[in-house]
Amino acid sequence: MKIALIGATGFVGSHILSEALNRGHEVTAIARKTNKITEHELLKKVDIDVKSTDDLAEAVKGNDLVISAFNPGWSNPNIYNEYLEGAQAIQQAVKESGVKRLIVVGGAGSLFLNERTRVIDDPNFPEEIKPGATAASEYLEIIKREEDLDWTFFSPAIGMAPGKPHERRNTYRKGLEKAVFDEEGKSELSVQDMAVVLVDEAENAKHINQRFTAAY
Repeated sequence: MKIALIGATGFVGSHILSEALNRGHEVTAIARKTNKITEHELLKKVDIDVKSTDDLAEAVKGNDLVISAFNPGWSNPNIYNEYLEGAQAIQQAVKESGVKRLIVVGGAGSLFLNERTRVIDDPNFPEEIKPGATAASEYLEIIKREEDLDWTFFSPAIGMAPGKPHERRNTYRKGLEKAVFDEEGKSELSVQDMAVVLVDEAENAKHINQRFTAAY
């Protein structure tokens, strides 16, 4: 496949990039600065600010799908506004490019713990990441109204974050609106296996016009 990957230098995006290349897909890696990405025969690098909609549309044109791992940075004090602006700019650029499929890597905050309570509604939810999680939750409602694209919104496991132990198990269980927990009550997934999930979805298109999640 030909995959355009936005946010290719980030914590999540860099693992998606490796997974896609290792499976033999051609990847257009898009980020503000791609100079640190190692060269690869299947790789094309493009430096773009995602808010430059026309440039982004041109960069992703001709690909089979776009995967957006865009994130302005959890420590960014303006993450709420920048995430919503960037995510909607990406959505518009993909539509203008003629590419039909868009996979968005969102957050776990919008997943439900039960029939009414979302992860982000839990009193113990970390305040420092709440602005970004709120933006991703609101964007999910925006992309649900998208009628022209075959979109997919992925919410990672609750325990998928930088600083966690990372290992690849090559196994996972999927869910839709509710967080996936194991027998010990944990919702975890390494970033390596998250990349597996996303490239699997790119290849198999099991969740068109759906949000889904995955965990061990």
